Amino acid sequence: MNQQNKRQWLETLVGFDTTSRNSNLELIAALRDSLEQQGIKPWFAHNKEKTKANLFATLPATTGPNAGATQGGIVLSGHTDVVPVDGQKWDTDPFKLVEKDGALYGRGTCDMKGFIATAMALTPEFLAMPRTKPMHLAFSFDEEIGCIGAPVMLEEIVKRGIKVDGCVVGEPTSMNVVVAHKGINVFACKVHGKSAHSSLTPQGCNAIEYAARMICAIRDFADAYKANGPYDQFFDVPFTTMTTNQIRGGIAVNTIPELCEFTYEFRNLPGMTVADIQAQIDVYVRDVLLPKMKAEFADARIEIDNFAGSPALEAAEQAAITELVRALTGDRQTRKVAYGTEAGLFQQIGIPTIVCGPGSIDNAHKPNEFVTLAQLDHCEQFLRKLGKSLEAA
Repeated sequence: MNQQNKRQWLETLVGFDTTSRNSNLELIAALRDSLEQQGIKPWFAHNKEKTKANLFATLPATTGPNAGATQGGIVLSGHTDVVPVDGQKWDTDPFKLVEKDGALYGRGTCDMKGFIATAMALTPEFLAMPRTKPMHLAFSFDEEIGCIGAPVMLEEIVKRGIKVDGCVVGEPTSMNVVVAHKGINVFACKVHGKSAHSSLTPQGCNAIEYAARMICAIRDFADAYKANGPYDQFFDVPFTTMTTNQIRGGIAVNTIPELCEFTYEFRNLPGMTVADIQAQIDVYVRDVLLPKMKAEFADARIEIDNFAGSPALEAAEQAAITELVRALTGDRQTRKVAYGTEAGLFQQIGIPTIVCGPGSIDNAHKPNEFVTLAQLDHCEQFLRKLGKSLEAA
């Protein structure tokens, strides 16, 4: 494969504005058409509205007694959505690929269309290899807003009885091996009070003020994790974090607000359960906050919805996929990261998974996002070796 094939694929993929609020169906159609032209029949797992789709494709084993086999082998996984460019100052059109000084600029080049482009450009080679096990491509929607798409695809994988030996999630790691990442859970909270004219404050129940108390409690829990652990020093942020990231409420400066809405998240170390972390907040709401609110307004209530999340990843060093990727990259360092990926979801259904892909996470989500040509070449060499490892598997 030459450099141009990767570049052409990346140019095509970047050209689709797959910001998570948009559909990804045009991009998925481009992938489908290319695969079908090569004799591969992918299947899809859509969202409820049918406006977005995951794509899963299997390149069967090509040789030996298992020729044509579709079970086992390795999955290459990536997400097709990107984060918004709203309010960012770009030097170029973010949805047009631009090459400059050995790098390719555009939204998603690093996170993570560069990996998908490389996998797609290598597909003809994969098909020509005398592999005794299959390779699979798994491309998801809505990873950037809480790994919403991948569970739909993974549910279908389980339903279809597809068995896989291992998975590589190609998030940007500078082609280093990442064996663990934190879990992420995102919650929407609605605090319902009672409106009143602000001159008659005792007749109301101020939703913003009670939301503020809850937000401060969340910060207190976060400070406790920072001060007391548990810790894992391999992580760049070695403790569980909790933050409130969005808030809105109120309709006028002279009206007691009856509703305040906010979102909060926590990023937990592997081994810490979502239920145990959230239980602290639930107890505070039940035993402290709601009694105070109901003393002012009997129908006051607080709704909490865990609307997005992805489990932590902790790959076993003895897992075959970990040993294989370490051998192919020569990377023996232990790396654990604070950001989340879909890797934990694959692991959750019994597929051993690691994270390794082109580009630096430092460039993700920023204006003038880029991936270097050297990183894409490194990815190409790695994926080719990964395919060849299945020749004698």
